[in-house]
Amino acid sequence: MGVGFRHHGMGYRVLVVVALLVAGCGGGAGAGVVGGVFHSTSVTERGAPRALVDGTRVELSFTDDGRVIARAGCNQMQAPVSLGGGKIEAGELSMTMIGCPDPRLHEQDEWLSKFLGASPSWRKDGANLVVADDSTEIVLAPEVPASLEGGKWTADTLISGDTAGSVPGGVVATLEFRDGGVEVSAGCNSGSARYRTDGSAITFEELVLTDKACGPDEMAVEKAVTEALQGRSEFKVDGQRLRLTAASGSGVGLRK
Repeated sequence: MGVGFRHHGMGYRVLVVVALLVAGCGGGAGAGVVGGVFHSTSVTERGAPRALVDGTRVELSFTDDGRVIARAGCNQMQAPVSLGGGKIEAGELSMTMIGCPDPRLHEQDEWLSKFLGASPSWRKDGANLVVADDSTEIVLAPEVPASLEGGKWTADTLISGDTAGSVPGGVVATLEFRDGGVEVSAGCNSGSARYRTDGSAITFEELVLTDKACGPDEMAVEKAVTEALQGRSEFKVDGQRLRLTAASGSGVGLRK
């Protein structure tokens, strides 16, 4: 159940979706939780802080159509969910299987999937969401939606139609939008462009980049980024994430 993803253009293995059976399934809603996106501010296990992999955090989203979407820094997992009785009761949990650059990220994914599969309790503490079982407590703050301009967006996903794959480890591509211009670091070359928005469309003009050769991973990322910056593309800001999709269906996903 669920849609498989694969890496694009870099010889990575095909990604599959695995189904993990976890306790409970059903309807229900949680006031102040459904429709929200929450990011961890602290994680403790047996009363002591649990260190997450550098640059990662736990993200939980509760959709209006009754699903929980979770991330711990690498793969995405989701399931039907009930929040009745102060418990997170997940149904069939599906997880993308991306070849993450650090094996600790896979371990962190497994830790989070087991935690959610154990029907942890939830409660609101002011604006924060607290999710806990007998040994672990995660405190999460509500997400403040990002704006397109201000701050750097870092690419973490390469998109080709209905498939997506992670940016190879060690390759950094960023976009910084400001006053109708965007500074581009495309993974290998860098430069700038002008842009304008019209609803969900964004049109790029005058894209100029340096012209040097890099390795295959860097050039694959650069190809995805620059295709999304050629002419008219669709864009969507969702929380702290930005998706740029060219008319061809190729594109890039970025995070603040």
